[in-house]
Amino acid sequence: MSHSFEHGSEIIQEDEELEPFPPPEGVMRGLSIDNLIFGLDGNELKILLIKHGEGIRKGHWALPGGWIKLEEDLREAATRLLKDLTGISHPYLEQLKTFGKVDRYPAERVVTIAYYALVSADDYALMAGFSASDAAWYNIHDTPPVVFDHQHILDYGIDFLKHQVRHKPIGFNLLPEKFTLLQLQELYEAILDIKLDKPNFRRKIMKMNLLKPCNEKQQGVAHRAANLYRFDKDAYEKLTEQGFTFEV
Repeated sequence: MSHSFEHGSEIIQEDEELEPFPPPEGVMRGLSIDNLIFGLDGNELKILLIKHGEGIRKGHWALPGGWIKLEEDLREAATRLLKDLTGISHPYLEQLKTFGKVDRYPAERVVTIAYYALVSADDYALMAGFSASDAAWYNIHDTPPVVFDHQHILDYGIDFLKHQVRHKPIGFNLLPEKFTLLQLQELYEAILDIKLDKPNFRRKIMKMNLLKPCNEKQQGVAHRAANLYRFDKDAYEKLTEQGFTFEV
C-alpha cells in the first residue's frame, strides 16, 4: 500500500511495499520515542531535526527519536536518544502525547510517545551520531519535509507550546537572571509568533506581580539603557503550581 505525506508544496511518497526495518535486539517492538526540542534563538523559535542515516527513510529529516530498550523507563529512553542522535543532554523532558494512527509508520504498526523541551538554541553545540547523519536547528515555519507523521506531531507541539505560555511561566528560565521587559516580550513573541503591543504587554505583565525591579539599568548598550528586572521567586513558584491566564 502506498502512503504520501504532504509538506507545503512537496510530498514525500512512501514506497509501494516496504520491508520492516528490523529493530535491534533488546528493544520494544512497535513502540518508539520522538522528541520535540524547541530552541529559542534570539527572537526565533526553532525545532531540532536529525537526518536519518539508515533505515527505510535514510536521507530524510525527522524528529530525533527511536526505539526503547527493554530495561529503560520512557523518559530515560527519550533522554538517551536525544543525546545519542544530537549530542544534547537535557534532563527536563516532558511527555507531550502518544501518537498511534494505524498507518503512521509504513512498514509495520508503531506507536510513538512524544516528549518535548524548550531550550536556548545557542547553548548547545550539535553533534550528530548513532543512526543520524546530521542534526540542525530549523525555524518552525521553514522546515524541510519530515518523515511519517512527524509534521503532525510538530504542529501539535507548536500549538501546545502556545497554549502553555499563556498559562504557565514556560520558557522564563531561558532569560538571564536580570533582564529587560523587552527581552521578556521577545520571548512571548517568539513562541506565540505575533507582534505584541509594548504598553499593553507591560501593563499585563506588571499586574501579575511576578517581577521585581533590580534598580539597575543595562550596561554597555548603544541605545537608551532599559531598567532591569528579576523574577520574584515566590511568585514564580506559585504561578508554576497554580497557573495563570495571560491573554494577549
